[in-house]
Amino acid sequence: MSDTTTYFCKNLPNLPTDEEGPVFAEPWQAQAFALAVRLCDEGHFTWAEWVDTFSKEVKRAQAAGDPDLGDTYYNHWLNTLEKIVSQKGAVSPDDMTSRKEEWRQAYLRTPHGQPVEL
Repeated sequence: MSDTTTYFCKNLPNLPTDEEGPVFAEPWQAQAFALAVRLCDEGHFTWAEWVDTFSKEVKRAQAAGDPDLGDTYYNHWLNTLEKIVSQKGAVSPDDMTSRKEEWRQAYLRTPHGQPVEL
């Protein structure tokens, strides 16, 4: 585990973990986690900025009716990742929307069981 991953695990009390570190129900969750850790390690944002943005995202979701049962944890993580990279100017909201739509279209035209490619 990287120092940042260890730090995340120790300082996010609701992060799903086992004795070896974070656990993920889906591959995208691991990818979102790894991307956030990498961007933080590379200095694109600080841990304090991540915690602040993540906390606000969880509170926003709870206010909107999320029962916070743990099954939406990585949805909050992904929403936070999208917000923080947008706030930092790493990607524009329009570019992010366009890319999501490209992936959605690729998914829709990909036969079941085949890898989705752009």
